[in-house]
Amino acid sequence: MEAVLNDLVAVEDLMRFEKKYLAELSSGALSKSTQFEYAWCLIRSKYTSDIQKGVVLLEELLPKGGKEEQRDYLFYLAVAHYRLKEYEKALKYVRTLLKSEPKNSQALELEKVIEKTMQKDGLVGMAIVGGMALGVAGLAGLIGLAITKSK
Repeated sequence: MEAVLNDLVAVEDLMRFEKKYLAELSSGALSKSTQFEYAWCLIRSKYTSDIQKGVVLLEELLPKGGKEEQRDYLFYLAVAHYRLKEYEKALKYVRTLLKSEPKNSQALELEKVIEKTMQKDGLVGMAIVGGMALGVAGLAGLIGLAITKSK
């Protein structure tokens, strides 16, 4: 799963699929497969703005797809939101996929990775808050000590 989540698209591939996407879009004959391929490239970009653009394209496709297509759209929406560090949205998409395919091993593995990352980030966040509280308490103690000594 780490390979899927950390895979970066080659710039040449992104440019090739963007060119195809724009050509079909301007001709008025944009296929779902071209839009999906371009979105898939975008969510594998190292740039947040590209990933966000890929999310928009995948969300446009979601209501238009058949069951198999929707599986791919939901999975890659979860991947995109994970890469954007929007873990709750990522969970929403992967769990929607799991409702229709409860034994989908890729989706189950992605769900575990998302939950583990959320848990880790939550603990890190609590440690930062705890450290700040200790710092404030220490500062208050120093101020109290200074006031006592000045009397």
